[in-house]
Amino acid sequence: MDKQTKTKFNLIAIVCIVIFCFAITPITLQNDTFYTIKIGEHILNSGQIDMQDPFSIHDIPYTYPHWLYDVGMYLIYQVGGMNAIYISTAILACVLGITVYITNKKIVKNELTSFILTLGVIYVMSSFIAARAQLVTFILFSLAIFFIEKFIQTKKIGYAIGLIIIPTIIANVHLAVWPFYFIIFLPYIAEYIIALIIDSHLIYKTLDKYRIYKIKKLSNKEGKEEQCENLKKIYKQKTIEFQNKLIKQEQTRKNPYKLKIEKKSSVKWLILIMTICVLTGLLTPLGDTPYTYLFKTMQGNTTKSINEHLPTVLIQSKIALTILAIILSILIFTDTKIRLKDFFMLGGLIILMLMSKRQLSLLALIGVYSVNKLVCDLFEKYDSDGTQKFINNITSTFGAIITILLITLISIIIYKPKVKNTYIDSKNYPVDAIIWLKENVDIENMRLYNEYNYGSYILYQDIPVFIDSRADLYTPEFNKNKDKDIFSDYIKVSGGNIYYDEIFDKYNITHLLIPNNTRINLFISRDSNYEQLYKDDNFVIYSRK
Repeated sequence: MDKQTKTKFNLIAIVCIVIFCFAITPITLQNDTFYTIKIGEHILNSGQIDMQDPFSIHDIPYTYPHWLYDVGMYLIYQVGGMNAIYISTAILACVLGITVYITNKKIVKNELTSFILTLGVIYVMSSFIAARAQLVTFILFSLAIFFIEKFIQTKKIGYAIGLIIIPTIIANVHLAVWPFYFIIFLPYIAEYIIALIIDSHLIYKTLDKYRIYKIKKLSNKEGKEEQCENLKKIYKQKTIEFQNKLIKQEQTRKNPYKLKIEKKSSVKWLILIMTICVLTGLLTPLGDTPYTYLFKTMQGNTTKSINEHLPTVLIQSKIALTILAIILSILIFTDTKIRLKDFFMLGGLIILMLMSKRQLSLLALIGVYSVNKLVCDLFEKYDSDGTQKFINNITSTFGAIITILLITLISIIIYKPKVKNTYIDSKNYPVDAIIWLKENVDIENMRLYNEYNYGSYILYQDIPVFIDSRADLYTPEFNKNKDKDIFSDYIKVSGGNIYYDEIFDKYNITHLLIPNNTRINLFISRDSNYEQLYKDDNFVIYSRK
């Protein structure tokens, strides 16, 4: 492909990706965005990270796991309110799409498959694109793959520095995923170690040294000449067999049945870089939190109760099932070969995805580079000129117009249902109820019970909450008080598994703000000890007598 054609195609691809990413970006904000704004405001107003939660009715510590992102979002919010939050999210989504595309084409050297698969990745990740810290880490993870691949190819120190800077940013922007950064390195290192083991021929070399030792020992003894000569013949035969084995091994490595193993000498420096990256967890005002946060989270019970942390049920996830079907079909029904490190990468990401629904995002984001290699191998084998012809058609004037119009049409179809959406959905968040509450109840002396999904909106409105979507905050592993398992108490009450008054007495609850269609409301509405103060189509407020 000539330089002019390549430039034209890249321009068309980037324009299409930007249009598609803007269409994918949601208008309605997720609950995490509300506490993000308030935490950023709190940090800037107080001038410190005090490691104490200021937003709940409980006096508990808080680790501020994405303090830098929170501050950034609050500064953006100050500039233009919710409009600025939405625009910044759309821009980050576009940056993500462009980063995935550029990384793909730099690694695989095929612009067409990189463009198509990038659109696929953005579509798969549409439910994960939001004004949350994870959007920034998605970009950083994609850059990490790019830096690793380029460092292995070139050994340039600049890429190594980039690999060290990225976990430093993650430790301050979204430390919950900081340990996952090192998973990206593991397939490269595992392939290198396996290649070293294969090439070391430890068994042969051990037996070889033993034979040499026996020959030397026998040569110094009288009457052992014949036995020594026989041993020398055996040694010579084994040497010839080993050399033939090496030749066969090299041929097999060049043309393997399914798994390709490559030993890149630069990977040993990658091990050193990863070791240095482990120390970046100290480059944060949060102490040792990057090293302990994930462990404490896994110890708690939040992962068993929050939907995005639950295991993936393939029959219920069409996207996950489709991705697996594509990967397995290529590997099983074609003679396409896969590199060992890509096999490890895809295998590890699939396991993570099966363990937790939210890891589908990592399978799409990181696994796409391995899948792209498989797809390009298919094209190279069965239609080596096909992609070039397709690119030539797209880069023609007519082809460019048709391509951009097609992506624009698809984007309009995706965006159209969201046209009337608002930043804050009054069906999911108690907008009117909060207005009434502020006008009619003494907020300063109120201790409110609320549901998990809209707690962040309540604290955004400067009302202390019982719980919000910072789930880990409300577990003993983080609040350091075994008697304050707030999250478990909430699950018991909301699920109707305990007499609610026991929990409300425990936390001195004075008021409740709950949805109309919940089990707890069914009980409370019939309880004479509770007085209904307010009700709308979606929410109801009670006071305890």
